[in-house]
This record gives sequence, C-alpha cells and structure tokens, in this order.
Amino acid sequence: MKRSNLEDLTRDARLLFLTRFVRLFAYGSLSVVLVFYLTALGLSAAQTGMLLTFTLLGDTAVSLALTTQADRFGRRRTLLIGAMLMASAGGVFASTRSWWLLTLAGTIGVISPSGSEVGPFLAVEQAALVEVIPDGRRTEVFAWYTLVGTVATASGSLFAGLLTQTSGSARAVVVEYVVLGLTLALGFSRLSRAAEVSDGSSGRAHGANLLGLGPSRRIVLKLSALFGMDSFGGGFVVQSFAAYWFYLRFGVSPATLGGIFFGANLLAGISALAAARIASRIGLVRTMVFTHLPSNVLLLLVPLMPNVKLATTMLLLRFSISQMDVPTRMSYTMAVVGPQERSAAAGVTGVVRTLGAAISPVFAGWLFGRAGLIDWPFYIAGSLKIGYDLLLYRAFVRVRPPEEHS
Repeated sequence: MKRSNLEDLTRDARLLFLTRFVRLFAYGSLSVVLVFYLTALGLSAAQTGMLLTFTLLGDTAVSLALTTQADRFGRRRTLLIGAMLMASAGGVFASTRSWWLLTLAGTIGVISPSGSEVGPFLAVEQAALVEVIPDGRRTEVFAWYTLVGTVATASGSLFAGLLTQTSGSARAVVVEYVVLGLTLALGFSRLSRAAEVSDGSSGRAHGANLLGLGPSRRIVLKLSALFGMDSFGGGFVVQSFAAYWFYLRFGVSPATLGGIFFGANLLAGISALAAARIASRIGLVRTMVFTHLPSNVLLLLVPLMPNVKLATTMLLLRFSISQMDVPTRMSYTMAVVGPQERSAAAGVTGVVRTLGAAISPVFAGWLFGRAGLIDWPFYIAGSLKIGYDLLLYRAFVRVRPPEEHS
C-alpha cells in the first residue's frame, strides 16, 4: 500500500464517504431508541416485534429491487430514491401512533432497527466507489470506508443517548433521522456521472437476468451462498446475544457490557485498515481466510474461559481481527464482476447475507432459553464460520482480481 491517507481521493469518492458517515450515524442513533420510542407510543411488545420483523423484510425487498436494477436505472437516481424512502419513513414514524401506518412505512421505507446497513445504499455506493478509484487502491479505500461506518454507528449511538436525555423524548432522535435522510439525498444529488457504469453499457446488453446479473451470475451466486453461510453462523452470536451470554454466565452489568462492546467495535473498525496492507502481499482471498479463520477459533474459545476477564480478552482479540475480511470481501466482489453488474452483485450478496443473519437468531434464542445450552451458539457459530473459510479458500483462491495478475 503506497499511501496511508485519503487526501488524493476524487470529489465523488469523498462525497460517498460523507454519505456513508451520515447514514450510519442516523442508523446508529435510531437503533438505540427505536424500541423505547415505539413502546412509548403505546405499542405492545408483540406489536413492536412484528413491526421490526416486517421492517427487516421490507428493507431486504427494497434493497433487492433497487440494487439489481441500479446499474441500468442509474446509481445516483437509485441512491436518491433510497434517501427519500429513508426520510419519508422517519417522517411517518415521527407523526403517527397507528401500528398499521408505522408498519407500512417501515416495510416500504428504509428503517434500521439494528444500526446496521439496510436498503440499497451499501451495494450501490460500493459499485460507485470502484468507478472513481484506481484498482490498486480499491482495498485500502474500502478499509477506510469500513472504519468510517463503524465510527459513525458508534458516534450515532452515543449522540442518541445525549439527545434523548437533553430533550426528554426519543422523538427528537426520530426527527433527527428525517433530517439526516434529507441531508443524505442532498449529498447523493451532487454525485457526478463518473460514479455511473464506466463503459456506458447496460446490464440488458450483457444478457442480465432479473437479478441484474449477466456473465458474472455463476460466481456471484456461489459467493452469495458462501457469504450466507458465514452470516448464518454469525447470527448465532450477534452483539445482543453475546452481551446476554456475558450477563447469564458472569453477571456482567449492561453498563459494563456497553463499554466492552463499544471498545470491541472500535477495534474491529480499526483492524480493517490492516487488511489492505496484508492483501497487497498475499492477495484478497488469502487475507479474507487467513484473518477470519483465527478470529473464529477465538470465538470458539470464548465460552471455554473460566472467568470474565479471560472471556473478555478472547472476545476483544477476536474483534481485533474479525473485520479484516470486510473490506477485502467488498473489494474482491467488485473486482471479479463486470462494471455493469457491480451494484447487482453487491446487492444480491448483501441480501443473502442479511437473510442468513436473520434466520439464525431464532435458533440462538431457543438455545439461550435452556441453561445447559447457552454456550452452544458460540460453538455452532465458530464451526460454521470456519467451514465457510475453508470452502471459500478452496473455491476462490485461484480466482484472482485484475491487480493480482499484474
């Protein structure tokens, strides 16, 4: 990696970093107060849970519908639609107590109950970024892009707590979400044509199917299956469940857990920066596997630790290398598909990852409900994710991106 800063990025690339920060800040802030806000409106726990389920399913459908057509319809226009859906959904949430209207807005609009990426943004932004940066810096830029998102989510979470305490109402955070959605639309409106498909071709001209994929269809579907397996495993130990395990096993307070996972997530974001340097030496696929594999071994070790200090140490060590595969995965997916399929490829793989992560918590919740099985989510997650690493290496170690051929 020849450079360690982003000073020479184009205007479009800088703008995409800014929109990433604004969006994840909004998601991070809303996720902290959303359940409290909905119950304060008078919704029951069952209604709230159902609303969040419809919201996640709707976000997935919106993402798939928009991202698979973005390279033909226009990336800037797709991102603008997503931003307006985000602002509109927030506006409904801020102005009604009707469960039906809230559910409709959450399903059609873009609301993030978890603080994670939802909607069409991540896939289309990745595709647009690739157009405005050199291949040799793609992985490095995605590493910084990952870090920006992590910091934004953490900052939004902290800001939501302060804003709620200052205003005395979680509604202020929902209004903030609307404002940030409109800010996002303004940012996307200033993207230039450089962020669109570079060769001016359409997915239809290249034999694209309903998923927006053409020649790269086979490799994208294979990657999607593997990424889905990884996410399904990770869903057993999502942050809320991991925190709950520390509470059940060692009696760790929520305040302490907040500090632990805040630090863990920052470590994960910072660790992504090392991915580009490693990938420049050993390649993207080897970096994905050789950093992800030991992190999953550490995950298996967490429930085997006899006390909270050692368990926390294993968790922090795991987070310190667990996200190195994120920028490399983004970079690799963008590198091995054609320009006219990049948004669709990122969208399809992202949707499969989301669905994989959405299924496993059902099983994890059942395991956590049985005292003798609370360690099993870690064992299942670690085993599935190690299996993913081995299968990924076997299937793709010889499928190299353009910069590795040179």
